Amino acid sequence: QVQLAGSGGGLVQAGGSLRLSCTDSERTFGGRYVGWFRQAPGKETDFVGRFSRSGGTTYYADSVKGRFTISRDNAKNTVYLQMNSLKPEDTAVYYCAAARFIAGSGRTLNEYDHWGQGTQVTVSK
Repeated sequence: QVQLAGSGGGLVQAGGSLRLSCTDSERTFGGRYVGWFRQAPGKETDFVGRFSRSGGTTYYADSVKGRFTISRDNAKNTVYLQMNSLKPEDTAVYYCAAARFIAGSGRTLNEYDHWGQGTQVTVSK
C-alpha cells in the first residue's frame, strides 16, 4: 500500500521560505501523478501544484505561481515543494498526494488515490 510521508513544515515570518518534502514508501512516484494541496483552518482543501504523470510538466494555482516550485528527486523517491516569499495567507496544512490515473484536471484532492498525513506551515506577519 502506498504511504506518503510529508515533512518540512514549521513557523516562518512573512517573506521567508520553507521546503516541504514528501516521500513514497513504495517507490511509485515515477508512475503516478503527484500533487500538493493545502487546507487552511475552516476552509476547503485547495490545489497548490502538481506534476504531469511523466513529471515533465508542472501546474500551479494562480495564488502560488511564481513563488512556489515543485520538484522531484527520483533517486530518493521524494517530491518537494519549495515555498518562497511566504505570506500569512499561505498558512495551512499541506498535503502531498499521488494517483495512478486522473480523469479531470488533477486540481481536487479526491482525484488522488493516496495522500500523506499533512504538515503544518504557519506564516506570521
